[in-house]
Amino acid sequence: MSLLIRHARVLTLAQSAESGSLAPRIRPRRGPALRELGVIARGDVFIQDGKISAVGADVPAPPGVEVIEADGRVLMPGFVDCHTHACWAGDRLGDWEQQLAGLSPAEIVKRGGGFHATVRAVREATRKQLAAGLRTRLDLMLRNGTTTVEVKSGYGLTIEAELKMLHAIQRAAQEWPGTVVSTALLGQGIEGEEAAHTRMVVREMLPAVWHEFPGIAVDMVCEAGGWPVEACVRLFERASKHGLPVRVQADQFAPTGMITEALRLHARSVDHLESATKADLVALAASDTFGVITPVTSFHLGQRGARGGAFADSGGLIALATDCNPATAPTFSMPLAIALAVRCCGLTPAEAITACTVNAAAVLGLSDRGTIEAGQRADLILLRHRDERLLAHELGGNPVECVISGGVRV
Repeated sequence: MSLLIRHARVLTLAQSAESGSLAPRIRPRRGPALRELGVIARGDVFIQDGKISAVGADVPAPPGVEVIEADGRVLMPGFVDCHTHACWAGDRLGDWEQQLAGLSPAEIVKRGGGFHATVRAVREATRKQLAAGLRTRLDLMLRNGTTTVEVKSGYGLTIEAELKMLHAIQRAAQEWPGTVVSTALLGQGIEGEEAAHTRMVVREMLPAVWHEFPGIAVDMVCEAGGWPVEACVRLFERASKHGLPVRVQADQFAPTGMITEALRLHARSVDHLESATKADLVALAASDTFGVITPVTSFHLGQRGARGGAFADSGGLIALATDCNPATAPTFSMPLAIALAVRCCGLTPAEAITACTVNAAAVLGLSDRGTIEAGQRADLILLRHRDERLLAHELGGNPVECVISGGVRV
């Protein structure tokens, strides 16, 4: 199947080769390169067999090719959402209503709400029900321009329930035209006595997950009510021995000291960062570990956003995600995340676009998407805008007119 998009404002996010080298610059992007969108003011993109075949002005159209006339509208890589909890059951509307009425989180938990309410709902749901709910959410994300989604487990807490979630994610992924990357969020909540639970996860749950899902990334939440630093380090070290990529969510509500450990252990990313200290952000920026910001979460919670602009200015590897989940980030919209990243976290519109395309793909270990270049997977979105800055400026609505995933118009 072939497809030609004509006369678009193309955000290639491609970079020229280094002086004296034919190879492209190493991705992902940091520093001034975050703001380089590789714009072709009026160009064509030819897609064949699921991949981008040619990019430039006046690309020849083979006989019988389907042509999309962009008429100057923005064509860009599909969004990559590198941090979501989009597989869940039940809802947390009751929690939210009680929160609006002034109840404390502790009181909400006493009334049967909170994180463990979702855990109970996930355990009661079948694998088929979890997959169906996830597929509905994935379709909503696709309509908003997201063609690659990371989805975490984490609401099971038992071996059986965590494996059920991961199999449900796998099942939904097989039925969806985009790409789903699974993450085993094994260190999220605590059930029962802390030491016994964390020991079970490290010694029993991790091997069970690893045997069924070789190579899967492992994640953990380091915060009060989540896992303490010492337990996170044990899980991190054991996962690394199996060769598994490791990510950690830290410093969302208060500094934890986990960033230092994450850098020592070469984490792929540290996510959230709303309360990270300046010293920790500087250290993170000097490393090859990504900082993933989630501005929808801080906005929904009435919290200060992560200092993404300062982190980017310091040379940090920054990525942007929705954190889609039933409690703290009820959204499927990467355009909303972009708008809030600019308003609340200090990113420029160009930096936000790079952070949720090429850099977010790199967080997930994917190098075949996030740019519009020959040979790349043809995951593209055509906006109704003729100026990409409107992605950040406009609030509400869906700016995406056409989504192409794997070379197919979906």
